[in-house]
Amino acid sequence: MKKSRLLIVVMYLVLCAYGASAQRRGWRIERHRPTIYMIAVEQTDSVARCPMQQAVARKNMAAAGARQDFEQTLRTGFQQAHNPQFVFATKDNKFALGIGGYINLRASYDLKGAVDNIDFIPYDIPMQETYANRQRLMMDATTSRLFTKAVINSRSLGRVVAYVDMDFRGGEEFSYTPRLRSAYVSLLGFTAGRDITTFCDLQAAPLTVDFQGPNAYNLRFATMLRYEVDFLQDYFTFGVAAEMPTVSGTYDDNFRPISQRVPDVPVYLQVAWGENRQSHFRASGVFRNMYMHNAATGKNTSLFGWGVQASGRLETCPFFTIFFNGVYGEGIAPYIQDLAGSGLDFTPNPENAMRIQTMPMWAWQAAGQLSFVPSKFWISGGYSTARVEKHNGYYAETEYKRGNYMFGNIFYQPTPNCRIAAEYLHGSRRDMNSLKSEANRVSLMIQYNF
Repeated sequence: MKKSRLLIVVMYLVLCAYGASAQRRGWRIERHRPTIYMIAVEQTDSVARCPMQQAVARKNMAAAGARQDFEQTLRTGFQQAHNPQFVFATKDNKFALGIGGYINLRASYDLKGAVDNIDFIPYDIPMQETYANRQRLMMDATTSRLFTKAVINSRSLGRVVAYVDMDFRGGEEFSYTPRLRSAYVSLLGFTAGRDITTFCDLQAAPLTVDFQGPNAYNLRFATMLRYEVDFLQDYFTFGVAAEMPTVSGTYDDNFRPISQRVPDVPVYLQVAWGENRQSHFRASGVFRNMYMHNAATGKNTSLFGWGVQASGRLETCPFFTIFFNGVYGEGIAPYIQDLAGSGLDFTPNPENAMRIQTMPMWAWQAAGQLSFVPSKFWISGGYSTARVEKHNGYYAETEYKRGNYMFGNIFYQPTPNCRIAAEYLHGSRRDMNSLKSEANRVSLMIQYNF
């Protein structure tokens, strides 16, 4: 009895946004509000032969409709969450709400060089070896995640998806402060809110135990307005967005940071093939203006940054898949994981102290995944590199020049909700003065979805 009352309270909190009061039986809502059912996504349809069977069939149809909505709107790829195990849906299938997440524990040990970061980022490899950075033990659960997803079937707007997810990476290392990852609404091809940048190809990188992933990849979050459309029987997809810029440059006495005035504009065109469009190739570009104040002239000025990328996922056969991306540009440090926050969007010009310059940079990664038992047991490995080129020389000898990232891992999924993995990582960093440092990491992971 107490458990039943507690469930009613929980359901009431979920539905309070609709101004409703729930009844104990059937979760019925007052006046013009449809009945709410708690349904398992594994339910199957049944054939009605009597009034009782008809009621059961209607419930099963709602379950099937909600399941289809969640399956068709599921976004897969790097760091993407699964569908929730349970969904709350109206019997007319106009509204469905799922709440889910997972617990993720990673244990890692750095040896023969430790990375000064909870993630394996070559940029953060110390350049001078000391007794303190030779080895390091870590256990981390900050990548555990919670999410809610609502699917509304609107007569005027079509299918509307609202999604919010969070992890616990918001504070200092191991502080377990909640952090908002995504918070967006999607309808009619538009996405508004905070989401992964449009310049990122989520299908172009393999799953890794390391949360950051290959250093040439470009997973980052941005506040945006995006438009995407499929055409020619879904073989082609086009996307364009206006995203809040993040500028990470190196200033000197002659220049000052100021607020940005123009959004970043990423755009892409993708072609997919295969029975389920499981393989694809994507061409992307990003264009940005980075504003700053010139203290010498007393005027504001800007630098133009741009980048191009080729990426894709190739399923060569049912048990082997290739992932890749390659990017080149100037002043696009936020779009290369190893360089985000590095201050290398632009630096002072060493040949002219009155000028500032964007830095040319490029990166690429390639990986393969071999599946022995589909969705049960697979191994993968790959190589990734990122590099900053000289432009009118370089600003400082200790400036980052190149980072390498190599990985090999094995995943085992004993049940649909449980995943176990092990991974080996090797990385190196080289500076403009040709000094080089290396690091190694061995990691274990256990993840349970709910």
